[in-house]
Amino acid sequence: MSLLLSRRGLLGAVLGAGAGVAFGPAAAAQAAPRRLPASSPGGAARLSIPGKVVKVGKANTLQPNGLWPEQASARVMLERAMSELTGKADLGQAFAQFVRTDDRVAIKPNGLGGRKGAGMATNKELVAEIVRGLVAAGVPATSITIYEQYDSFLKGTRVVDQDMKLDPAFPSGVVTVIHDNRDAVMDSIIVSGVTTRFVRPLTEATAVINVPVIKDHGICGYTGALKNMTHGSIINPQKYHDHGISPQIAELYVHEIIRSRVVLHVLDGFKAMYDGGPSDRNPQRRVPHEAVYVSTDPVALDVVGWAVVDQLRKDNGLPVLAAAGREPSYIRIAAELGLGVGDKKAIRMREVRL
Repeated sequence: MSLLLSRRGLLGAVLGAGAGVAFGPAAAAQAAPRRLPASSPGGAARLSIPGKVVKVGKANTLQPNGLWPEQASARVMLERAMSELTGKADLGQAFAQFVRTDDRVAIKPNGLGGRKGAGMATNKELVAEIVRGLVAAGVPATSITIYEQYDSFLKGTRVVDQDMKLDPAFPSGVVTVIHDNRDAVMDSIIVSGVTTRFVRPLTEATAVINVPVIKDHGICGYTGALKNMTHGSIINPQKYHDHGISPQIAELYVHEIIRSRVVLHVLDGFKAMYDGGPSDRNPQRRVPHEAVYVSTDPVALDVVGWAVVDQLRKDNGLPVLAAAGREPSYIRIAAELGLGVGDKKAIRMREVRL
């Protein structure tokens, strides 16, 4: 099956039928970008601002080891970013634009690059501030789950210690879950011609906060908002790595199970990796970036993150991802499938320096 036919077939199936087999007839015109409904499995409206990305930067945010942010910096940067995105000065009111008090909220960090003491993972300091915002919005701590694929990944975020105990920065009642690419209760579906299932921490949530990082990826070029949700939330991610993981990332994300649940993306940009990803095997290719980004649009956010990686590559004498044969074409396909704004000129960036 050609990639074009795959995208058209998927678009007709997932937008019409939800969790069924992910291929079916669709007109070519359906591939035009459109605004997805800002709704949740519970039916309540969520704030959705396609094409808007907020970046808040601040100098001297990292602890002396150069790996992790100071808690105070994570707090003030997230507060300002959420205020700029929503127009609400209060953090709880800002998060209330995306979650209800009766939501079961899942948070998906990215801990792969933090294993064995490496420094390229979502930072617990930022996750703790997100949890603070959720609780301030009226979500009980017992309704908040932080999930990852493996225990080594979750440990890499430092949300838990080496004994898998929750860090004291988090309120009592917050749950952590490891799905090991096998904890799934839904029926099987077919996406990109492969049978799969989304994992239980995702399917049981009614709202999801995605907390990716800015990383080069040796196969698909860039790994950010879209890929953190797709390959971190299925039982067989290894089956979705052919031909540069494109269009698979886009076709997985457009499925109703993901796109109806993810309400907000908080990009941890305290560091950026411009080569050698997704693991942190070459720490010299990891640099301070000292920024927090927020958006409801995963495509626009990935376009911005991709540009950061390309600029760092140019600054360090490396070819941009396209010239290196690793253009993240799945981002363009995700825009074609209506998941967000992929045109750089149409992305509305709000940059604030503290």
